[in-house]
Amino acid sequence: MNYALECRALRVSFGTKTTLDGLDLKVRAGEMFGFLGPNGAGKSTTIKSLLGLIQPASGEVLVHGVSPDHPSARRRIGFLPEEAMYYRFLTPMEILRFYGDICGVERGLLTRRIEELLKLVGMWEVRNRQIKTFSKGMTQKISLAQALIHDPDTLILDEPTSGLDPIARMDLRSLLKDLRHQGKTIFFSSHELSEAELLCDTIAIIKNGKIIKTGSVESVLAGKEHNLERFFIDTIKNADGGAR
Repeated sequence: MNYALECRALRVSFGTKTTLDGLDLKVRAGEMFGFLGPNGAGKSTTIKSLLGLIQPASGEVLVHGVSPDHPSARRRIGFLPEEAMYYRFLTPMEILRFYGDICGVERGLLTRRIEELLKLVGMWEVRNRQIKTFSKGMTQKISLAQALIHDPDTLILDEPTSGLDPIARMDLRSLLKDLRHQGKTIFFSSHELSEAELLCDTIAIIKNGKIIKTGSVESVLAGKEHNLERFFIDTIKNADGGAR
């Protein structure tokens, strides 16, 4: 099986507090994977571990088969944070050129890539406006373009619909589906369970640093009369901290 992202018996602690407690996670290449859990469950710590920003106390993290610290792993990952902090006097064109240069995108290709991505996320008309004039939703669209600037194989998205209005959410949903059809792996954490139900091939629910339920959306809801939101709430309430 070809996995884009793996966590094996991952344990992360901060002082005396254990944030991830033997977490096992596998994300197949080319799938849309929803990572769900209440606040404080360990979602952000897992994402930081996948990005190589946190070193685990024990266990292993693999990105396309290698450590997230490896240069080849970094080239294959695009990341959208929950809230990006850009220098407020820059324009979308300047932001994407800056990140494209960091990622080593060739200059001629970068110019075409910037135009393509700004049109893709619906921000071409405001490409020369300073980002200080943007709403949170507009900034989120620039963040998605930034995550895609080097054409990564895998996208890690932290609350990608945050700040988006219903029309923008629909547009993002369509874009993510197109990216998956192109063969990209998409891993996202979200509190928007209706979006996860519409988009995901597979979900995992985390509580207290452990995966308590994982599987395809169809399999976890099989035989249930309610939707993913109701299933999520019942699963979290009934969980005793052990894996299921």
